[in-house]
Amino acid sequence: MSVEEEEWARERAWFGQGGEPAPGPLARQFADLTRTLLDVTPTAGGVLKLVVGAASALVPGADLVSVTLRDADGTFHTPVETDPVAARLDQVQYDHGEGPCVESARPDGPAVGWSQDLGREPRWPSFGPAAARHGYHSVLATALLADARPPRLSGALNIYSHTPGAFDARAIDIALLLATHASLALAHTEAVASAELEAAHLRRAVDSRDVIGQAKGILMQRRGITADEAFDVLRRASQELNVKLADLAKTLASRHTEVDLPAAEA
Repeated sequence: MSVEEEEWARERAWFGQGGEPAPGPLARQFADLTRTLLDVTPTAGGVLKLVVGAASALVPGADLVSVTLRDADGTFHTPVETDPVAARLDQVQYDHGEGPCVESARPDGPAVGWSQDLGREPRWPSFGPAAARHGYHSVLATALLADARPPRLSGALNIYSHTPGAFDARAIDIALLLATHASLALAHTEAVASAELEAAHLRRAVDSRDVIGQAKGILMQRRGITADEAFDVLRRASQELNVKLADLAKTLASRHTEVDLPAAEA
């Protein structure tokens, strides 16, 4: 057994046992990656860049790495890659609808897709020879972003190698772990972003309601009208001046000694 194989055997044993031995280098790298993904990266793009970088460093034989994302309309794109060649190889798959990237990126696709000899790969008659012509003979794609909620967005982590037969069980295990980390981190990022957007929306709604209330109070006091009548004045002025109601109310509230609505609007 080679030194590399012995190290990987120790790592696998550490993941599977119930004791508390000191984690090996790979386990520490995944722990560090988890902390970084969940604590440091605020955007989906940041998550994907970290995962692509980790795949380049951790997957044996990785020469190119990219991410495929499937949009709600079923089209594919590559938002992150380590080299433009990876995006070109991905695009061949998108154009012909074949290859492990598009297969693994589909919601009902396989968790893993790979080939050890792309130039002779019968499953992908367009993509396989194209990749071989670029000098890449092995490919490994693992599914990520599996989302059970509509529109079920999904994707794949794609890894290319110049070497035939590059991706063994170790490479597949690492790629699957990275894809799992990416999926969890992206879900976390989207949840945080959704919460922040919702909070911002609520803040804007509250602010708008407050400023409209202030403007109504000014009109009620100034003109001796009811709250409903004051709101009707604001609404009609907003329509005729082609200004948002909240913006008109804010102007009146902040400059009430200088600004008044035309008497005809009362």
